[in-house]
Amino acid sequence: MFNLTKLFYQRTKNNLNINTKKCAHRLLIFVFLSLPICSLQAEAPILLETGVGKEINTIIMAEQNPYLIRSNFPNRAEDLALIYKLSGGQLVWLNNANAQKNTHDALGLLASAANYGLNPANYDFDVLQQKLPAALSLKGDAYLQLALYDTALSIAILRFAHDLHYGTVDPKTLNFNLKPRQEKLLDLPALIVKNVSSGTVAQLPSQVEPKLKQYTKLKQALATYTELAKATPPIHLVIGKNVGLGSDYPQLPELQRFLIAVGDFLQENPTEAINNTRYTDKMAAAVKRFQQRHGLTASGVLDKDTVNAINVPLEQRVTQIKLAMERFRWLPEFNPGQAVIVNIPAFQLWAFDDIDAEHPTVLNTNVVVGKSLKNQTPVLMADMRFINFLPYWNVPSTILKEEILPKLASGKNFLAKQNMEVVANYGNPAKLVPLNAVAIDKLKRGIFRVRQRPGKSNALGKIKFIFPNKADVYLHDTPSKALFKKTRRDFSHGCVRVENPERLAEFVFKNQKGWGKEAISKAMKNTAMQEVALEKPIPVILFYSTSFSNQNDELMFYPDIYDRDPPLLAALTKPQDLSDQVIFVPPKKIEVQLTTPPTPTSPNTLDLRPAELMQ
Repeated sequence: MFNLTKLFYQRTKNNLNINTKKCAHRLLIFVFLSLPICSLQAEAPILLETGVGKEINTIIMAEQNPYLIRSNFPNRAEDLALIYKLSGGQLVWLNNANAQKNTHDALGLLASAANYGLNPANYDFDVLQQKLPAALSLKGDAYLQLALYDTALSIAILRFAHDLHYGTVDPKTLNFNLKPRQEKLLDLPALIVKNVSSGTVAQLPSQVEPKLKQYTKLKQALATYTELAKATPPIHLVIGKNVGLGSDYPQLPELQRFLIAVGDFLQENPTEAINNTRYTDKMAAAVKRFQQRHGLTASGVLDKDTVNAINVPLEQRVTQIKLAMERFRWLPEFNPGQAVIVNIPAFQLWAFDDIDAEHPTVLNTNVVVGKSLKNQTPVLMADMRFINFLPYWNVPSTILKEEILPKLASGKNFLAKQNMEVVANYGNPAKLVPLNAVAIDKLKRGIFRVRQRPGKSNALGKIKFIFPNKADVYLHDTPSKALFKKTRRDFSHGCVRVENPERLAEFVFKNQKGWGKEAISKAMKNTAMQEVALEKPIPVILFYSTSFSNQNDELMFYPDIYDRDPPLLAALTKPQDLSDQVIFVPPKKIEVQLTTPPTPTSPNTLDLRPAELMQ
């Protein structure tokens, strides 16, 4: 133990020496700006110079606690310092009248992490539980041991609460281009200290979990499917050909028991023996419900795709729900009001009149998304700001290069047949260019562009919903209506085609004067393009989740069309403390230019410059 103490004190001494020099140097350069730059040191608690306060301070400054498997905690050090600042530099969990209750409740939360879609192993429950009896019996002068356990439990609870609110994985590493949060709205140190003081530690999760109704539904589904996975025997159906009405299928009793368990077969008499092998109307209805909930063609016929979905272990469905919950933790807090969510693997759009409402009015419509192999629709967040009626379609450079230029080589009439034209620039008006050898050469070099005029054959249809973003994707109408009848709808070049764009326009203009149904219908029948700015921008989220609760509170599972679940699952096996730098918008830097150089130090003056500047 003496060696451990020596290690902490040496580490602290080194850190203090380095940080003192750096902060002093910044003081000389920036003067009054030194405090924000040294933020961690500014927030460090003023602890006692002796006793347990000194040991706590040593651990915080070392940013390491050997009681934990992930002993280093640099990204949680500032919050840990604030916890002990709020507690007056004293123990939070131990050596007080409520120690037994609070530590028991805290460990109970860590043990129940799986109920929230998190991994209990990430929060050192087993180690902390094993060490608790000895920690509770420590005498008041066992400063180091008390400080080690107390800070270890604080770090574990901090990690649990932080992961529960913000998620465990940085979404940007998985190409989820979601908006960073503007500011820190949740004060975790204050919440933890408050709940410890009031003996309400068990209530902490409800105070930090995402408040979205979708997240709440998924959490309820997680509890249900976790129990189902434990209680329901594995099923493995085999079919030679499709099973339909009147067919005899030997495994039908097994299928019926499974569909009863997952809630798709409504059993009128629970005590009735299940031994019928004839495929009845009632069985077909149950299979149809299962198909609808799993993104399959809802025919009621037991086919190969349906059998494959039924044979998926329920433990895998539990994993899908956990992945969905993690992704929803990545979303920043929403302001009350309208919002549009497109769930890419569901091929569905949901428009909420108030996303925070308990029972919001919801518009639901089918969509077509990007092709899975090479034109995937990106995950992103942006604000819808404009609507274009009768829009031009500005042909993307990849489509121009791969699809249009090869056809121009065989005949110049192609553009005329497609109602397309060559332009020297985009905008309104655009400069039209005659199609000739020079124009084709400039098209190949990306100088000229091709666009499609408004009309019946226009790829964007009659309306385009614009939410400016770097990927240059948007929601739009389409003349290819037949694709919406297909179950799997990944056919676009990346943008999202909407089955009912007129209804979506009505939703968007719901609170904008002068844009009722008649005005929208008239604008869609015009012959010239018209752009309308929204008075209030509407958040749009192009999201990706293979588990989702629909507007009827039915739990849905969808095929992982872009293979995005395995990378997230792999990332979750490598827990890390997310830095605030990846969660929040970085603060603006303030630069100060010196007009005169610093005064050189004399031999009798203490030189506080960093060592690298003294070489």
